[in-house]
Amino acid sequence: MAGRRGALIVLEGADRAGKSTQVRRLVEALKDQGYQAEGMRFPERTTEIGRLIGSYLENKSNIEDHTIHLLFSANRWEHVPLIKEKLRSGVTLVVDRYAFSGVAFTSSKENFSLHWCKQPDVGLPKPDLVVFLNITPEAAAKRGDYGNERYETSAFQKKVQKRYTELMEDKSLNWKVIDAAQSIEDVHNAIKRLSEAIVTEARDQPIGKLWVED
Repeated sequence: MAGRRGALIVLEGADRAGKSTQVRRLVEALKDQGYQAEGMRFPERTTEIGRLIGSYLENKSNIEDHTIHLLFSANRWEHVPLIKEKLRSGVTLVVDRYAFSGVAFTSSKENFSLHWCKQPDVGLPKPDLVVFLNITPEAAAKRGDYGNERYETSAFQKKVQKRYTELMEDKSLNWKVIDAAQSIEDVHNAIKRLSEAIVTEARDQPIGKLWVED
């Protein structure tokens, strides 16, 4: 039906919380139920900006902290036309990390405020649902490949978790917390229940703007 848009669903959490697995599973489940659905992840490393970010995360290059934060934001902004086009055509997007990751990680460094970190992403398409996969840094560290990238240390991840807690105090966003230490199937089922409801709710709503007062 004309005008019926897809939902923007974001999965957030510390490294190794299981976001990528759950994004794939949710997209498959929504498709099985007859919805149009696609996955997306940030940073999206195939663009020129994305390749710079990938090199930085893999410790192959060093980029000044303010600069890398702005590059992460630019990587999201360069995909905004595609995000809006997909949503307006009725496709539900399930996104692995979004602006909240950028803010949580950069503001965990010395001398960065939440306020400064949020500014570059003000006005991005606003998610209809943000699912936070909650896992302790200790549990995450036991999962495969942990420690391969720049921010994968337990001390830093604890700071990141604290920043996420502060971001979740924002009642203008639809945050939901799920215990990511459960089985993959239990986590999936919990996310699926939340997502099915939001896909229906979002259909006739305009696309909102992140961190912009209505």
